[in-house]
Amino acid sequence: MAPGWPAVLVDGDVRLRPLRRRDQDAWMLLRASNAGWLEPWDATSPVPVDGPRPSFSSFVRTLAAQARAGTTLPFAVDFRGALVGQLTVSSIVYGSLRSASIGYWVSRHVAGLGIIPTSVALATDHCFGALGLHRVEINIRPENGPSLRVVQKLGFRDEGVRERFLHIGDAWCDHRTFALTTEDVPGGLLARWHATRSR
Repeated sequence: MAPGWPAVLVDGDVRLRPLRRRDQDAWMLLRASNAGWLEPWDATSPVPVDGPRPSFSSFVRTLAAQARAGTTLPFAVDFRGALVGQLTVSSIVYGSLRSASIGYWVSRHVAGLGIIPTSVALATDHCFGALGLHRVEINIRPENGPSLRVVQKLGFRDEGVRERFLHIGDAWCDHRTFALTTEDVPGGLLARWHATRSR
């Protein structure tokens, strides 16, 4: 299991906590009501999958197993006590790389309120602190304006385009890679984010 997991990370009205099976109804409602907002950015499998889609319980069990293995941290994003999205730290690697990737989504009705930048800052500080990682990256489609604003607000470094990086819909799509290392935020990303917002 990853160090410091399960974890609950809080800053003001924003809370990251482990995704649970009891989140099913709220999660399914959010995904259904935000389908048009989220589906253009959702990763898909290039190989057709036979049979029905996995249940939410199976989805959570798979993520929990990955958390126990120390490769993934699946966070529910709460705002003022209500589930509004998800943030997942994945591809956690130790050894000489000590790196992870962060992916996220949030309901459109709360987009622009600083919830995801705060969540990313909380998760990044957790990766650098509790997990002892050195690098965190976020990969974003060049057309995804709202997500690009998240990394711009937080000061992630643009490391360029990864061509045909991830399968989405019916195509292999280019993504831009943004990253931070511990040297970039010696005082923590959350503290830097708060300082940026107060200016």
